[in-house]
Amino acid sequence: MCSSFIVLSLLAQAPAVAPKTAVAPKTAVAPKTAAAPKTAVVPKTAAPAAAKTGAPGVAKVAPVKPKVAPAGPAMTTDDQKVIYTLGLSIAKSLAQFELTPAEIELVQRGLADAAAKKPALEINEWGPKIQAFAQARQGRGAEREKAASVAYLAKAAAELGAMKTESGIIYKQLKAGSGASPKATDTVKVHYRGTLTDGTEFDSSYKRNEPASFGLNQVIPCWTEGVQKMKVGEKAQLVCPSNLAYGDQGRPSIPGGATLIFEIELLEIAGAATPE
Repeated sequence: MCSSFIVLSLLAQAPAVAPKTAVAPKTAVAPKTAAAPKTAVVPKTAAPAAAKTGAPGVAKVAPVKPKVAPAGPAMTTDDQKVIYTLGLSIAKSLAQFELTPAEIELVQRGLADAAAKKPALEINEWGPKIQAFAQARQGRGAEREKAASVAYLAKAAAELGAMKTESGIIYKQLKAGSGASPKATDTVKVHYRGTLTDGTEFDSSYKRNEPASFGLNQVIPCWTEGVQKMKVGEKAQLVCPSNLAYGDQGRPSIPGGATLIFEIELLEIAGAATPE
């Protein structure tokens, strides 16, 4: 992963870091050893600080509710809308880092320092470490995803009509077909929909209103094995464990370690596929 790309890309989505709110000077707080004279009037700006420290003679003041930050510049032009969408795209690509709010603040600080041309660290020294950092975060997320999929896989295998293969694929016929079954070396034409275990859809030829054609020896192992069990005209569900899908690496819209669910409709067998 190129570190310069991440810095340049994040500049489009991250707001400038807001300056810290000024703290009331210590002299504005009545000293603890002496009670404030009854005739003295405590300035309004000093009251919250004094109340917080428990200064004698000062009544507690209800905290002032923070103002809601503005929503940001209006998106009235096409360029503004494209730039906003660029931010959404970059956020999706950064999902692998699993950044916490505190870590996002560090990213914002880096952006602000870079814009001011006053970086606190040398990018040539720390930039090469980004790839290893991404891999570590990716691995952590993949393990969590696989652990969360265990219960889903067990439930799917127990459904009426479901069949679990030796490799671990869970196959379930949704609509019978009457045609031939493809071989691993065939090219097939299909309609399909892919979702995560939480129901999130990550791909659909139905939405594109265009069937997909590909060689069965050029797709994930779950498809290579599972689609060979189908007949032309059949519709089936394949539940694919991560090791038979995209593994720990995942894809931009698919977390590493994710179990995937596909609904596939085999439309036709187009012929022999190109060898791998």
